[in-house]
Amino acid sequence: MEESVSDRPEWTSQPDLASRLFGGTVMWATDELFAEKENLVNTWAPAHRAETFGPRGQVYDGWETRRRRDAGSDQAIVRLGLPGVISGVVVDTAFFKGNFPPFVSLEACAVEGYPSAAELSEMDWEMIAPRAPIAGDTQNFIPIAEERRFTHVRVSMHPDGGIARLRVHGESVPDPKLLDLGALDLAALENGALCTGCSNMFYSSPNNMFAPGLAAHQAEGWETSRRRDDGNDWATVRLAGAGVIRFADVDTSNLKGNAPGWASLRGCDANTSTVDDPNAWFELLPRTRLQPDTRHRFVLAGDREVTDVRLDIFPDGGLARLRLFGALTALGQKTLTSRYDSTTS
Repeated sequence: MEESVSDRPEWTSQPDLASRLFGGTVMWATDELFAEKENLVNTWAPAHRAETFGPRGQVYDGWETRRRRDAGSDQAIVRLGLPGVISGVVVDTAFFKGNFPPFVSLEACAVEGYPSAAELSEMDWEMIAPRAPIAGDTQNFIPIAEERRFTHVRVSMHPDGGIARLRVHGESVPDPKLLDLGALDLAALENGALCTGCSNMFYSSPNNMFAPGLAAHQAEGWETSRRRDDGNDWATVRLAGAGVIRFADVDTSNLKGNAPGWASLRGCDANTSTVDDPNAWFELLPRTRLQPDTRHRFVLAGDREVTDVRLDIFPDGGLARLRLFGALTALGQKTLTSRYDSTTS
């Protein structure tokens, strides 16, 4: 039976900090004889074609090591594309049935700069998920309780086997020293923003709208199913901090027969009211016509402090990217800096 969204832990709706879409990479592995380590952070769901053999055996869309003949374990190091606080990890063993690891454990560390894999091996790693049994051909959900900011994750298979994907869900915590707090994308996940809700994510997650770079194809944006009623689809985002928005980029690139006809933006200041109060939301961009496969830029008034933004699309469809350029206010700068300090001390 197919797993429903309601069967998944709530933290899986948070962005995958390790995803290749956000710049995650697998830096090193003890072994990858049967299948490459890089597959661990692929954005798409694992695929499989039975009886597809290469020179090293059955081809797997995942990371698979040779059979160990000693008492050791296989490991891989992932550099997170979005350093942050980890809420939970999904160890996906899709299609690994007789060759999945019976146990896994996870460690993490936080380092500045860009250390090599060899340098990372000398670092102090913190155990965030002790050795525990997992099942084959399924998604294994592992909650993480640490409220600390991490930059790298090390997964260990005991003793060997294959993992299709490693999803590291959590909240991005940027380093304020690396940001221009007076001119930045307030909605970017890498700057500390967080998607807080949406009406529909049938085809793809709304988190994709706030990813770095341009979307290469439709699957790298947010797309809803077709509505058959009089309503419209929407998504909300908590900004990197309280700020004023000067420009909005509403990007429908790659969406040709499924772009929304119109879009609007509303803002709310959660420091003076509650986001649950419909009267607390004010207009940033009125309902505006959109063109398919187009990067639209709109000038906003930039005269009110905003902490949260609601995007409405009419009636349905999707966006490749949503950018909200502006500046953090003094309160926003304090919030962003405090978040970093509290998770690194």
